[in-house]
Amino acid sequence: MSNENVTPRVAEPILLSAALGSFEALWSPRIVTRVNDYDVRVAKVAGEHVWHVHEDTDEFFLVVEGTLDIALRDGDEGGCGGERCVTLERGAVFVVPRGVWHRPRSARGASIMLLEPSGTSTVGDAHDEVPGHVDVTTGHALGA
Repeated sequence: MSNENVTPRVAEPILLSAALGSFEALWSPRIVTRVNDYDVRVAKVAGEHVWHVHEDTDEFFLVVEGTLDIALRDGDEGGCGGERCVTLERGAVFVVPRGVWHRPRSARGASIMLLEPSGTSTVGDAHDEVPGHVDVTTGHALGA
């Protein structure tokens, strides 16, 4: 799947802090660059995303700043109202396996980096009702 908003590959280093400083919108990822057929995206987050699932791809998270909780419906319980919850502090990485329903959230806000196949929707292949503060997108070009 192609993405018309793709930021081209660049031959110069990209500072994540500068990329994150170039926009304010929450839950609206920007494509920093591409690695093969994958987007490297950054996003600012606060509050809750939506329960969703990516049926055919894993989703990689890296917390650049702040703390991110990810609730998971993967058969284990505890921590997030009956679902399993993982908490990622600054510098932590986590992969949500394909086919696992999940909902990221951050009570105090966070900046994250994501690695996903180009064209992957922010709300996955199936999702609960999408709240107005969540941008349904396959990623925006950096600077857009």
